[in-house]
Amino acid sequence: MEAKIYNQRWWLSSCDSEVLKAVISVDLNRAGFTVLNFVEHYFQPQGYTALWLLAESHAAVHTFPEQGKSYVELSSCSASLLASFDTHLQAAAEQHQWQVTT
Repeated sequence: MEAKIYNQRWWLSSCDSEVLKAVISVDLNRAGFTVLNFVEHYFQPQGYTALWLLAESHAAVHTFPEQGKSYVELSSCSASLLASFDTHLQAAAEQHQWQVTT
């Protein structure tokens, strides 16, 4: 079997760290990922970074408040879990009225 990593990136028009953390955490669980650990850091005077260590790889979010957007990246050894997360994230973005670009 060949080792393979699937990766996707999104830019979201939100910098609300608490909402981003909640949405990404819920969507990772809904997609079927196994969260092993979570770490976050708030930068001064602004900015936020979080990392989810997954049994299937990792996810990260980085906010850019000065530009009014956030970068989300997910790497996974499972294409189907990644696709499921994308579906959930797109739905959450629509609910929160975020613009999403990939």
